[in-house]
Amino acid sequence: MFPKWFDKWNKDNPKDVYGPAILVGAVGGAVFVAAMLVAFGQPYATDSVQTGPRGTGMSVVRFVNDAAQPDPTIENYFSSEPWIPEPGEELAGDIYENVQVLGHLTDANFNRLMASMTYWIGAGDAGCSYCHAGANEGLYADDDLYTKVVARSMIQMTQTINDEWIGHVQYNGEVGVNCYTCHRGQNVPGNVWFSITPVTKSMAGWSANQNIATVQSQYTSLPSDALEKYLLEDNSIKVHDLDPRVSSADANPATWQNTERTFSLMNYFSNSLGVNCVFCHNSRAFYDPAQVTPQWANALMGIDMVRELNNQWLLPLQDVFPEHRLGPVYGDVAKVACATCHQGYNRPLQGTNMISDWPELATTGTDVVYPTE
Repeated sequence: MFPKWFDKWNKDNPKDVYGPAILVGAVGGAVFVAAMLVAFGQPYATDSVQTGPRGTGMSVVRFVNDAAQPDPTIENYFSSEPWIPEPGEELAGDIYENVQVLGHLTDANFNRLMASMTYWIGAGDAGCSYCHAGANEGLYADDDLYTKVVARSMIQMTQTINDEWIGHVQYNGEVGVNCYTCHRGQNVPGNVWFSITPVTKSMAGWSANQNIATVQSQYTSLPSDALEKYLLEDNSIKVHDLDPRVSSADANPATWQNTERTFSLMNYFSNSLGVNCVFCHNSRAFYDPAQVTPQWANALMGIDMVRELNNQWLLPLQDVFPEHRLGPVYGDVAKVACATCHQGYNRPLQGTNMISDWPELATTGTDVVYPTE
């Protein structure tokens, strides 16, 4: 493509043009990168939060840019302050029919909560009709829609979480939960889970439950039934033993497969909360409960809470949900786990107080304590 005289001159006068070009390019690139770092800062700078005694390396490391980004769902959260009841004010249970759970609220606070729920669970244009089939005709009493039956149970579940599991949901400050903690504007909360094991029909036993990347195995080859075994069933998560060879004659020997299942659950915990192992454990001694962090005890409480929610509040709804709301493989009801509330953050919604405006959801009783002016 070049003129012949140029090719001849180039042949007679060979020059190493690549060396200088590479040098100029490298220097230019280095200057450009340096200018970008000075102008915009280090994009991969990290920060750490100490989780254990100094000098033990117990810290959760995060990218500064990621840590500075707020949970995007916080912006869409809606709340409104309660109305302070006046003496003698008429109650919802006296005004409306078939109010089984919130009949002790005043009319204003009852409707304030109902209206907010339609927003929290993403009822959209359906509004009240999402749960009340006759809402457009002013009829709210019937339980024709499954959504109303489920909503009633979920209100009671929310009250139970805030009242009986306060040690977990208010572990380091008043946070609590309401419908938005899980739903985030969706009819069905994200990060619920269904039974999927065995994941292959061509094998039996342990091989049928692992070695296939699934959401529940956190896309690893680890077992996919960890949530089912530990957050639905009450199986021991502990697998560590200081003896090199544990007798199979023990009442409950931990096998290699049990260990991998525990790893699968721990991976799930880490990803759900956006933390690493030393957030709860001193990794030099996983076996020693004297060396764990306070977060470890809170996590244990969370495990017990999730088991109760799944067994006492969600499984009983199996026959209430229509088929399209059940699991795609075994037709089981949706269940919750850590990620359903936490969604990648140590504290759900980064510690946003979800009950300050909703004392109606903070107690299982009828004695609602409203804030004083």
